[in-house]
Amino acid sequence: MTKTLSSIRDKHSCRFFYFISMKAIVLEAADKPLIWKDIEKPTLQPGEVLVEIKAAALNRRDWWITKGQYAGIKYPSVLGSDGSGIVAEVGSQADQNWLGKEVIINPGINWGDHSDYQQKDFKILGLPENGTFAAYVKVGAEYLYPKPEHLTWEQAAAIPLAGVTAYRALFTKGKAAKGDKVLIVGVGAGTGSFALQWAVAAGCRVFVTSGNGEKIEKARELGAAAGVNYKAQDWAEQLKQLAGGFDVIIDSALGEGFAKLLDLCNPGARIVFFGGTAGGIPALNARIIFWKQLQLLGTTMGTQEDFKAMLELVNEHKIVPVVDEVFALADAEKAIRKMDDSTQFGKIILRS
Repeated sequence: MTKTLSSIRDKHSCRFFYFISMKAIVLEAADKPLIWKDIEKPTLQPGEVLVEIKAAALNRRDWWITKGQYAGIKYPSVLGSDGSGIVAEVGSQADQNWLGKEVIINPGINWGDHSDYQQKDFKILGLPENGTFAAYVKVGAEYLYPKPEHLTWEQAAAIPLAGVTAYRALFTKGKAAKGDKVLIVGVGAGTGSFALQWAVAAGCRVFVTSGNGEKIEKARELGAAAGVNYKAQDWAEQLKQLAGGFDVIIDSALGEGFAKLLDLCNPGARIVFFGGTAGGIPALNARIIFWKQLQLLGTTMGTQEDFKAMLELVNEHKIVPVVDEVFALADAEKAIRKMDDSTQFGKIILRS
């Protein structure tokens, strides 16, 4: 990406002000196409770094923001929580060691002191602060991590938000361990594909659901023992016959089908959920919950410790994230439209 020098005129003083501009994808209003345009290049404060973005990834969060259905939306906005790139500038002498390094970014900012939950001023890169759908992004140096050497820019960019969400759900909250039987509800999403890969790497026996037979077959290729189509009326009975019961269930949809998960749990099982694309939590049979001593656990994103542990898992097992399709950054509008009908399996990537 080339930087350009732009100017604006103050109509009151007739003075001209010059600034360095860069290309970025900008959302100017809800339900409006994403626009490829020049914006001002970020300036740094001490402790901040400027990352030249090589690749970025889309998340369902970006899609909801474009629809105007997300808390704290502001316009204009540069979306994008996930990114990989090279550190181009630093705001402090203390961070000089990052210059020129290949990195990925933890998009969860200001988690706080409690590992069990995020503090009130926790935020996610890409709203309210400008995100990774740009030539450069400004972040705190503490949120940088070395890019796994075995991954391309596109593969590395796929990891951050969905990867840490799945890692925390599976291990920090779900306490999944080698030998556990794990069910991933809705495996086609980015979080679902990561939960599958993380669980397989940890030695779990993994089962999946999807509304698409091709996605179930892809999950089997990644190591799933079996899968069922949740559009079938007897999907829960099919899973019961296949697996018997589950120790950990990861769900990102909720909706009416959530009630059936209780019957699929082994005693002491953990159901961990995030998101609610299929609706809210339906009426549940509390007797099953207390008699089986089940745990229903909510989760969001992850801590710096979760992020670091996730990357250790990636590096140890040389895991390669699932990339569905790669678009040019300038084609972000075309890329996000692919999310309209959820046809993707794995992550959609934007390449600079």
